Amino acid sequence: MKTLSEYELRAMCLASGTKEYRVEEGTFITPMAREYLRDRGITLTVVPRGSSKVMPQTPMGEGREKYRNALTGEPMAEKPEEMTHLRGNLLVPKTHPRILLRGRLDSLEAKILELQLLAWEEGCQQLTEDLGELLDFVRELLAAEVKDTPFTGKKLLGMDSDRLRYVSHHVREEIGIDHPVPDYRMGRLAVALNCLRTQVRETELAAVTAFSTPGERVDLIQALNRLSSCVYILFCRRLAGYYGKGDGK
Repeated sequence: MKTLSEYELRAMCLASGTKEYRVEEGTFITPMAREYLRDRGITLTVVPRGSSKVMPQTPMGEGREKYRNALTGEPMAEKPEEMTHLRGNLLVPKTHPRILLRGRLDSLEAKILELQLLAWEEGCQQLTEDLGELLDFVRELLAAEVKDTPFTGKKLLGMDSDRLRYVSHHVREEIGIDHPVPDYRMGRLAVALNCLRTQVRETELAAVTAFSTPGERVDLIQALNRLSSCVYILFCRRLAGYYGKGDGK
């Protein structure tokens, strides 16, 4: 699926007086891209696939046109050390909120892998597999953010978003224990799962910061919220003995 983002519109440096911007049907247009056009009085028109009426794209070449500053549209011949790729040849400062979000997602992947290894070493095969499912989920999230494509999502632990939320709020009825207060005596796996839950929350906040325009990338933010519920369920299941006893030390 093609995507049109605000950054790409900025990089195009649309001519002054542009009144219309045409895209193919099926193109995912980010909320900020719509706002960018609306603020400039530019009408967004959707045309059939394969139409010759789409806006012509000027590919970047060598020299001064090799890169563009995604925030200003300025052409650049070289990539400054303090900047990195937002998408394609669009550059932003490394402190940009979306780059920070990617770092959080990368750290989240590393934490899940670390926990997956611990579960495997303690002989918790089902937990190892469930964490692998979470790892794939986060990798798909990161890919959707980098490519500016919609996150289609999928079930986690066989549960959709509503079910995950329900189970995480009704632990006694669904898992058989009261909402637990984290404690070191719960053992390494449980403590690590609780730590993972907090990292998911921090990543969700990073997503809210990166996409601060109302309605922007709600798919990613909601997916991270769902992931937080899922990790809490894993934490409670571990305490309820669902994943086997392990050594608990």
